[in-house]
Amino acid sequence: MPGSLNGYRIIDLTSVFFGPLATQNLADNGADVIKVETPEGDITRDIQPARNPGMGSVLLNANRNKRSIVLDLKAPAGLDALLRLVRDADVVVYSLRPKAMDRLGLSYDDCRAVNPAIIYAGALGFRPGGPYSDKAAYDDIIQGLSGLVATQAFTTGEPRYIPSSIVDKVVAVHLTYAITMALLHRERTGEGQKVDVPMLECMVAFNYLEHGAGMVFDPPLGEPGYARARAPNRRPFATRDGHVCMLPYTTRHWRNFFSLMDRPDMLDDPRVTDAATRSRSIDDLYSIVTELVAGWTTGALLKALDEADIPAGPVNRLDALFDDPQLAATNFFRRMEHPSEGPIVVTDIPIAFSESPGEIRRLAPRLGEHSVEVLREAGYSDDEITEMLQADVAMDGRA
Repeated sequence: MPGSLNGYRIIDLTSVFFGPLATQNLADNGADVIKVETPEGDITRDIQPARNPGMGSVLLNANRNKRSIVLDLKAPAGLDALLRLVRDADVVVYSLRPKAMDRLGLSYDDCRAVNPAIIYAGALGFRPGGPYSDKAAYDDIIQGLSGLVATQAFTTGEPRYIPSSIVDKVVAVHLTYAITMALLHRERTGEGQKVDVPMLECMVAFNYLEHGAGMVFDPPLGEPGYARARAPNRRPFATRDGHVCMLPYTTRHWRNFFSLMDRPDMLDDPRVTDAATRSRSIDDLYSIVTELVAGWTTGALLKALDEADIPAGPVNRLDALFDDPQLAATNFFRRMEHPSEGPIVVTDIPIAFSESPGEIRRLAPRLGEHSVEVLREAGYSDDEITEMLQADVAMDGRA
């Protein structure tokens, strides 16, 4: 059975990580995603490593199940072609700043003039209407503005970036479900709509969940910052030969841990038995844990914790993920043959549906690989397509 979004067509005017990851989520679940690129292509095409120019690893990881068409949208013929695609599409997703979309002639009003039911989704940096609305936004900038960089000082002593494009990836999930909900609304009402998904506001809400802490109350009941996350001793616990990630969370977990460690004096300690006291004293508990596990080997400790039903796991290196028994048993890493890049390793679609599963139908496209195919579907004749190619309005990237 085809994926849940089979039959929907998405015009993808996004680049870098945020928008492309969201549209890949839609494509994985059956949507026909047409990636519209400039002649230079998505900038991630040149992020190394790569076997061939324009086919970097990030591009391969965020653009599968899509078709690529190259159009010069500053040329009238290129804009006309894009609007022809919009006419028969369900969703337009863009990551240009709104003023740039207006200048190109691709505003919401421009798009719904050719397709009144269109869903017009913006992968934005900031909510419209504020003083930052027209500023450029990238992951590092939003990590700083949203408070995420400052939270790292709780344990590092200085503000630091999280070593991951976490903003792009988190907000991509917001964009995925926002588009899906807009499609559901249209199924029920027939109405298209404009959807704004801003990086800053999504990440502030993300961070505020636990780090709002005392600020949630008016007047505040304390300072911001989740106590457990602020604890200096919250870190992977060192063993004799490595590290273990362990999280006794409930009272039962903590009592099981201290029983395992032969510390009967801690079983009825209020820091263990009372959740509120435990929350206030969590760094003390982590300090005790640090001392108690230091003499264990990693393997013995993980086995004992598992038998005591205490949540724990190893510290996997990135290159060791391929050997993780859970990931291996579920065939999560897929070794596939790319038409131009040869053997590559991709992750499987994480979410499973019993009746409408997603599928990796094609791997990431070469720049303009599907230009001719998509233009034909839009009603252009072969002569018209040849004229567009010769005028550099479009590009044919077929091998």
